[in-house]
Amino acid sequence: QVTLVESGGGLVQAGDSLRLSCAASGNTFGTGAMAWFRQAPGRQREFVAYISRTRDSTQYAASVKDRFTISRDGGMTTVSMQMNRLNPEDTGAYYCRANVWTPATGSVDYWGQGTQVSVSS
Repeated sequence: QVTLVESGGGLVQAGDSLRLSCAASGNTFGTGAMAWFRQAPGRQREFVAYISRTRDSTQYAASVKDRFTISRDGGMTTVSMQMNRLNPEDTGAYYCRANVWTPATGSVDYWGQGTQVSVSS
């Protein structure tokens, strides 16, 4: 079992920056790729950014490319996302996802509870 806890959300003005973090705990030995998703009120959850286990591959949604940067620590259990030039369309609950493989469970996606980002115009 793996638990993910996000932090760093808040209320900011358009143009400001925030840094989100997600810490994994539990049986994290098999943690692979990690990613951020977000969900605005009344909308489906959408992909934001991805980083591979070895940190050599990252992907971003077109709407955040060149503004957001995803990273993870050397221990592979914490993923962060620097968000710059925020705009009201970035408002939503941000969720961390980690893919974890174990011999017993195979590949399982775990999700955090989310952290709220609100951007005022």
